[in-house]
Amino acid sequence: MKVLITDKINESAKNIVDEVAQGVILPTMPEDELCSVIGEYDALMVRSQTKVTRKVIESGKNLKIIGRAGVGVDNIDLEAATEKGIIVVNSPDGNTNAAAEHTVALMLAMSRNIAKAAASTKQGLWERSKFTGHEVFGKTLGVIGFGKIGHHVAEVAKALGMNIFVFDPYTTKEVVEKFGAAYVEDLEQIWPVCDYITVHVPKTKETLHMINADSISKMKKGVRLINCARGGIIDETALAQALETGQVAQAAVDVFETEPDITASALSKTTGDILMTPHLGASTEEAQLNVAIDVAQQIKEVLSGGSARSAVNIPSLKPSKLEPVKDYMQLAENIGELAMQISTGNLKGIYITTKGSLASLDVSPLETAVVKGVLSSFMNDVNYVNAPFLAKNKGFDVSITKSNISTDFSGSITLKLVTDKQTTTVSGAIIAENMPRIVKINGYNASIEPEKHMLLVPHENKPSMVARVATILGGKNINITRMNVAQNRAEADNISLMIINTGSEVDEKTLAEISSIDGVTTARYIKLTA
Repeated sequence: MKVLITDKINESAKNIVDEVAQGVILPTMPEDELCSVIGEYDALMVRSQTKVTRKVIESGKNLKIIGRAGVGVDNIDLEAATEKGIIVVNSPDGNTNAAAEHTVALMLAMSRNIAKAAASTKQGLWERSKFTGHEVFGKTLGVIGFGKIGHHVAEVAKALGMNIFVFDPYTTKEVVEKFGAAYVEDLEQIWPVCDYITVHVPKTKETLHMINADSISKMKKGVRLINCARGGIIDETALAQALETGQVAQAAVDVFETEPDITASALSKTTGDILMTPHLGASTEEAQLNVAIDVAQQIKEVLSGGSARSAVNIPSLKPSKLEPVKDYMQLAENIGELAMQISTGNLKGIYITTKGSLASLDVSPLETAVVKGVLSSFMNDVNYVNAPFLAKNKGFDVSITKSNISTDFSGSITLKLVTDKQTTTVSGAIIAENMPRIVKINGYNASIEPEKHMLLVPHENKPSMVARVATILGGKNINITRMNVAQNRAEADNISLMIINTGSEVDEKTLAEISSIDGVTTARYIKLTA
């Protein structure tokens, strides 16, 4: 396997991926040049300079994972990657300290006119009165986004004696107030009360131009703004105009809507008081080493057959969610495969119910596993990344519910698969440690270990049925590794379901012979993932 590393990422990344693949370091390339080479690589590792577009992703026919050595992934087409089943990972913690420190540094440098004073002094001038600044002590700082970076900024600001107001719809009032800040439910409440405002949110459709001409007009006159998050969160034209009118006294900006060429930005032309730096938020030696190691280790893990800690396009498989239900993941996938392979007709809905101990857990990873199992039975190249997307794109109805109804097992999963011709139900459970079992198939009670090759034989409950099936399999040199005869209490007493685990695949000719046995209806061969 080969891994392409670009954008001047710390060379420690190559040392890590070289343990499982061939790491290749190349300079940052334009789209067409990258498209011409990406087809030979299994993984791509970038910073913010490389634009991983849909065209690049479609050219990466062997790509399994794209790693962003940093936090933001707005330079990667997530939708295209997800459609192709390519994992996208980032390093959400590696540059936390660097980005937070740069935010505070800009806030203080802006307030004390450090850059302008330094340039003046270097010219031999002594203009103390010209560069009189402002203290942050006692001022109110609005923090928009209370994730790791926003939280760290707030900690430092609090230590400097600032009053903190926080807006973050994903953080609770209790968390913010326990920290010692004021919780703001509506962003509109932030504007009129803050002397300084700093943003720490990702760039999305919702946050694009979050700070604009309208919101700036509602701010305190003379407010000071800081953006070390992503270009475009603050409308650059609106900010430039507000700086020139004095509505915004000063601004400190590290990120821009168009990088690296910012000549078209209104901020590069404004006569207002603005401090600008070239996207230095994560540019410390320590941060670059941390994010390089973090993402390289995730690429190594994925290429080795493992999972990624920080996959941004598989939210249901975050380690914190996956760990409590990991023992059920393969079983959930097998249930989906089995149900689809014994169904006929066009798929309409996938309905999952979890019971017992699973009812108290986040079971979204199991939903992903079941959907993957169902879709992979009739579609190619389905994985945990693209399964939810494919199901939604095809218009299949998918839902998962948790039931507190008592069960014979500590935890169980039941799948009801609906097509335009029938409804199929399959249940599975962990009956003891490391003992997954299929416990019910369309009302037939069973206890069979899911294995790669399985044979389902509905038959009349009469003597010699098992022997006759076994004779045919033996004659074809197909070994029986396990067998279970399941009963359906809802059916007539003479109907049973023979469930056989075989050591190899059962071909159509053999299935036809078994199905021709008097008393046997249609035999089905099932192939599951190991």
